[in-house]
Amino acid sequence: MSGDVQAGLRRLVRSRRLNAALSWLFIVFLGGVAVWTVLTGGDLVWGGFAAVVAALALVPAVSYREPRAMLPWEVVALASFPLVARVLVSGQTIGGVTFTGRLSTYLAVAAVALIVAVELDVFTPVRMNESFAVFFVVIATMAAAGVWAVVQWFSDIYLGTSLLLNGRPEEVVETALMWDFVAATISGLMAGLLFEYYFRRYADSQIRLPDEVVETGETR
Repeated sequence: MSGDVQAGLRRLVRSRRLNAALSWLFIVFLGGVAVWTVLTGGDLVWGGFAAVVAALALVPAVSYREPRAMLPWEVVALASFPLVARVLVSGQTIGGVTFTGRLSTYLAVAAVALIVAVELDVFTPVRMNESFAVFFVVIATMAAAGVWAVVQWFSDIYLGTSLLLNGRPEEVVETALMWDFVAATISGLMAGLLFEYYFRRYADSQIRLPDEVVETGETR
């Protein structure tokens, strides 16, 4: 790839208007999924996840009262992917992997951790060196996986779902849950590397912010 093409792609990635527009597009999608789930009585757990991700993505814009102060659109897209998979390819498998099963869960918890990490890094005075940035995303992913497991358990008990308690023996459920935590940790490691080597080094999210937001001195 020539230097001119690389420079053009970098400018496109860092475009402020494009970044804000795409981020808002995914937020509208997430909000739509949450509302549609409530109105149709669908999977309320995933509907709640959509609402949480949309709320987290809106934090910068609400905090700065500036609609262009948005997360990198790639972060919101990654967080939206599990919902897109559930809407568009529900039940489809490739190589025995179900897109709307555990794969969606791993991507979901890692995406939430990635959003938190990017917001702390871009919109607060928090400083993280390379190793701690990766470590933070991994730990945040493990924490999100724990919260997600509790949410599923409560949903099974009080909403009558069968996310965890689906008739399997208790030891089988516990073993599956531990493997879910292992997979979530691996996903967190991948998200941490993505955070450090793409969002902090290549994309440089601060360049996409409006000047008035950068001038507040609250970004890194």
